[in-house]
Order: sequence, then structure tokens, then C-alpha cells
Amino acid sequence: MSVKVVDTVAADQQGASNTGWHLHYAQMSAGQFKGRLIEAELGGVQVYEEHMNTRIEQYYKAPGDALVFSFDMADAALYLLDASTQNLWITPENYREIAVVVPTGQLRAINLNRTFEDLLLTPLKSSHGAVFMGWLSAMLGRIAATADENAETSALLAEQLADDCLFVLEQSAQAQQSSTIHRVRKHRRIVQQVFDRVSAYPTEQFSAVELAETAGASFQQLRLAFAECVGMPPTVWLRMRRLNLARQALLAAGPGDTTVAEVAMSYSFWHLGRFAQAYRELFLECPGETLGRVR
Repeated sequence: MSVKVVDTVAADQQGASNTGWHLHYAQMSAGQFKGRLIEAELGGVQVYEEHMNTRIEQYYKAPGDALVFSFDMADAALYLLDASTQNLWITPENYREIAVVVPTGQLRAINLNRTFEDLLLTPLKSSHGAVFMGWLSAMLGRIAATADENAETSALLAEQLADDCLFVLEQSAQAQQSSTIHRVRKHRRIVQQVFDRVSAYPTEQFSAVELAETAGASFQQLRLAFAECVGMPPTVWLRMRRLNLARQALLAAGPGDTTVAEVAMSYSFWHLGRFAQAYRELFLECPGETLGRVR
């Protein structure tokens, strides 16, 4: 068994802390970021709990050859992910998530009413899930505090966690409406297409009409997709994203390499006063302070 507890002060630092994931994190609400990750490996099963105080854009690809049972502790919802899963969404403030990553080789025979593909990235709720996530958080906290599990106990606990997660999944899946599954899947496709286009041209400023055309959707469909999957309008999301990219460029610059104006304009911020104001509101410091910080 291995346990680690990491306290972080930047969104990208938080994203880099989680073992086995391909993660991109960017800050999407104002304030000094504070995060914590508690992670334990129990007999090949990874359990982690994540806390973040500001809203964060998460773009992730799940670990290969595993099923991930991710519990949103604010919404009491279970999300299922597998190796094919990649997703963009924005957390609420003061977000807490606890998850169990089970290698597929450690899963027993599974009898579900729906295929896994039907359930991926769909919010699944049940009374069993709410109880289980509370127990799981308490268990992980105890392990992190004592680190007293031996190898035999860890293997037994890993087996129990896999069985419990499958039970919660089946109970939650039975209550899920097919109309919800269809809507969520459609909205996630729209958001993914927009993300792919924006990622290919990170310095560009796109209008809402251009983003809708990219996804082959109407403006209304685009707005609804971002409301459900991202939690903010697409143009606001895009501006926040470019602010984060500008911050990374300022942090990476050496003495005399660039100026705030050059960085701002390279990310399509043409009004420098508005850029400085928006930057200060999000990160609580002026862009010049970021550029001048001693590395």
C-alpha cells in the first residue's frame, strides 16, 4: 500500500499530481487557488479524493485498462469512465470528488441492465451512492492518517471496493432515464468538437456563431450544451481559457524575453487595459507582477 497527500497552490500543479491520468487544469474563477489531493494505492486499486476552492476547467483522459468510478460529492452523483473517456467540464467552486480506479482484470463478472457505453459520463444517482461516497471518504481519510494497512488487508479492501462500486453502479443505472443519457451524450459531443477546434487554434478568438458552426449545432444547442457540460457560456469559457494560456506564457518567460503587451496580443487581447483588468480579477495580481516574478 502507498499513500500520498499533496497540497497545491496552482491549478496546473493540481492537475499534474494525480497518478496515471492525462490532465489539463485551468483556473476559471477569481481567487488564490488552493487544492489538496489524497491518493492511496490498495492492492492495485487507486483511490483518491480531490478538493479545489476555485472553479477549474478539467480536460482529462482516463487511465487505460481500467474502470473509474468517480463521485461528485456536491451533487451526490456517480460518473463512470473507461480508457476511451476524454472530457471537458468545469467544476463548481469548493469542488470535492472521490474516485476509485479499478483495473479491468480485477473486476468480476458484471451483470448490468445497460452496457458500459450507455453509462459513460452520465450523472447516476441513488441512495446507495450517497452513502457509499461518505463511507469511502472517511475510509481514505483514516488510511491517510495512519497508513497502517498491510498487504493482505489492502488486497481484501481492493476486492471489496471493486464489488461495492459495481453494486452502486447497477443500483444507480436502474434509475437512469434513457432520455437523459441521449441528451448528455449529444451535448458532450458538441462541447468536444468545440474544444478540439479551440485547442487547434489556441490564440484565436472565436465568435459564438463560429463555435456553433464548428459543432454543426445551432446557437441554442451550443448554449444548452455548455450550460449542462461546462457551466458557463461558450464565449466566457473561451476568454477564461485564453487568460490561462496568457498566464502560462508569462510564467514561462525569462527576463527580457517578452512584454505583457506582446503576450496579450498573441492571445487576441487587443485592448490592453481590459486584458489587465480581466487578468487581475481572475488571478488577483497584475500581469506585470506575473511576468516579473523571480523563478
